[in-house]
Parts: sequence; structure tokens; C-alpha cells
Amino acid sequence: MALIVALAALFAVLAFALARPHGWPEAVVAVPAAALVVASGAVSWQDAVAEVNSLAPVVGFLAAILVLARLCADEGLFRAAGDFMARTTGGSQPRLLASVFGVAAVVTAVLSLDATVVLLTPVVLATARMLQVPSRPHAYATAHLANSASLLLPVSNLTNLLAFTAAGLTFLQFAAAMTLPWLIAVAAEFLLLRRIFASDLAVPPRPAPRDEAVPVPRFAVVVVAATLAGFAVTSLAGLSPGWAALAGAVVLGARSLTAGRSTVRGILGALDIPFLAFVLCLGVVVDAVMRNGMESAMAQVIPAGDSLTTLLVLAAVSAVLSNAVNNLPAVLVMLPLVESAGPVAVLAVLIGVNVGPNLSYIGSLANLLWRRVIRAETGNATGTGFTEFSRVGLCTAPVVLVLSVMGLWASARLLGL
Repeated sequence: MALIVALAALFAVLAFALARPHGWPEAVVAVPAAALVVASGAVSWQDAVAEVNSLAPVVGFLAAILVLARLCADEGLFRAAGDFMARTTGGSQPRLLASVFGVAAVVTAVLSLDATVVLLTPVVLATARMLQVPSRPHAYATAHLANSASLLLPVSNLTNLLAFTAAGLTFLQFAAAMTLPWLIAVAAEFLLLRRIFASDLAVPPRPAPRDEAVPVPRFAVVVVAATLAGFAVTSLAGLSPGWAALAGAVVLGARSLTAGRSTVRGILGALDIPFLAFVLCLGVVVDAVMRNGMESAMAQVIPAGDSLTTLLVLAAVSAVLSNAVNNLPAVLVMLPLVESAGPVAVLAVLIGVNVGPNLSYIGSLANLLWRRVIRAETGNATGTGFTEFSRVGLCTAPVVLVLSVMGLWASARLLGL
């Protein structure tokens, strides 16, 4: 009965998160669902508190990164990126796609996938409109790279933060192990999307108006660079990288507020407290599912070791699970099962839950958020319905997943992990 209650609560939370009726936040159902599994005895109060405590540093870091990304937007960093993309097309749409890929890959890696979906995607769409070219290739570039290009750093994705803790690696070790998979994923996505959207990319862009270039906000760039260095320093010192993210947000926030480019209300909105509560409550619900039989059942089918075959299986299972229940619950389910196998197995799971979501909208919350951004900006004129999204994903995700895992296996051998 406890397992039934826990599974029903998880299904309700995910169904609501996918549908989000009336735009209500995911916490509307997640908070009562967490209370239900505790009240029913599916998970004890002590275990629920322990789960929240274990996730609290990750959620705190996510909050700081969300604010930092919003402040970068207020300072004009994304407007400057859009101007750069428009000015480097050279009359070639493939070159525009390459610049979109470059910018999206860096933004995703450094400022997280949420910044790519929420802040960069509208800029990319506006650039396509200005150049009078089809926006589909470039819109899909931001969608796919929000997932695939989030492999590089622990800060790139909430799933990375969870895997970072489980892997027991330093910030630099994590980045070193994932550099090759990240490069492979970005390159493979580019080649595949360029082929899939060849007809759209054949339309030549109209020259961008040569007005004065949008200035790059140098102070924001310096703060982001210093924050990135701070992630490595805090990791080596045994501290949470959240402290570096908080410092960057405080410094940039003070300047932006003083200059009148940001507001206290906007910064509080960027925190997205309901979403943070959703993450904590989802962790409690998934913990209840695992404690009541799911962990032992999954353990029977998860292979042990870190051979290439095992890593491919782990990544594939994680990808399938992501598209069944979303990648955040998937990583919470998979990590306890592979943690004892070592960091390489953990990173293989991470590839599965980051690349796999490109198969369907259900795969990640970023996909659903991207869909809402597209509809708000274009009214779905770009043709991003469920069928086409899945068709494009089927052409890319399996290939990218396999190649990325092979890159991880090679990196692990070179680094002695």
C-alpha cells in the first residue's frame, strides 16, 4: 500500500508539472504530495527531513545561478549575444546556426540550461526574424543544447549537481571527464540538425542592419568568469560551489540595482521559489517510491561495473526512464543504484538523463519550458509540436547518446577514473 501511495503521488506531481493548468506552479501539487507520503507512512518524517537536507545545497546553488543568469540578462549580455550572432552570419545560414550553437553551448555550460531556454531562446528567435530566415533550425538548436550541452560542468544542470555530489569528484575532475563527451555531443548535434533542416538552412539571410554594435557588458563577463573560477576554488577547498554563485550574484546584483537595470522584484522573481519547493518535495516523493520496493526492483536490472557495454546500458536505461517519468525523478532513482560502482557509472547515468530528454517533451522540464517560450514568442509558428519534436529527437538523441558515452569511456581511461 505504501508503494501504491508513493507511486500515485509521483504520478500526480509529474502529470501536473507536464500540464501546468492555468500556469500554476508545480509546487501546487508537489507540496501536498510530499505531505501525503509522510502522513501515510510511505516515508518517515526523519527520512523526509534528511532528503530535504541532502538536496538543500543543490537547491540553494540553483537559486543563485538563476539569479545570476537573470542579472546577466538585465546587464544586456544576451542582447549582445544576439547582435553577435546577427553580425557573424556572413550571408550564410549554416554560419548563423554555428554561432547559435557556440553561444548556446557556452551559456548552457556556464549559466545553466535554464538561461538558454528562458533568456537565450527569445533572442535567437528575434535574430532569425530580423534576418528573415526560418527559425526552426535555430530554435531546435537551443532546445537540444539546453539538454546535450549541459554535460560539461556541475553547474550546467540540476541533474549535474546531483550527480556531482554522488560521483565524489572535484569540480575540475568532473569538467575534465566530461569535456570530451560535451564536445562530441555539441558537434554531433550540429551535424545532425544541419542535415535535418537542410532545406530551411538553404534560405539566405538578409544582411543585418549595420547599426552601432550592442556593447558587451564587460563587468558582467568579468563577474561570470570570476564566478566560474570560484566554482573550481570552492570545490578544491571542500566547499559548496553555491558560495561562489552567491558571491557572483551579490556583486553583479549590487551593480545592476545601483544602475537601475535590475529591480528587487525582478531578482525575487528569478529565484522561482515555487520551483525550488517543487524540487525539494519531488525528492521526498521519489525517496518514498525507492524505499518501498522500487530500489530493490531496479537493482535487479541495473548492470554493475564500468565497461563500455555497461556504460551504454546505464545511459540507455536512464534515457528511457527520463522519457517515462522526466529526467529529474530519473536521476534521483538511478544515482543510489550506481553510486557504489564509481564515478564513471554515475557520469554515464548523467549522459542518459541529459541527452535522453531530447527524445520527447516529457524528458525534461527544460523541454516544457522551451515549448512555452516558443508558443509565447511565435504562437507555435515554428512547427514545434509533439510529433515533430519527437521525430527530430529520434534522429539525434540515440546517436548523440552512444557517441557521448564512448567519449566518456575514453576520457575515463585517459584520466584513470
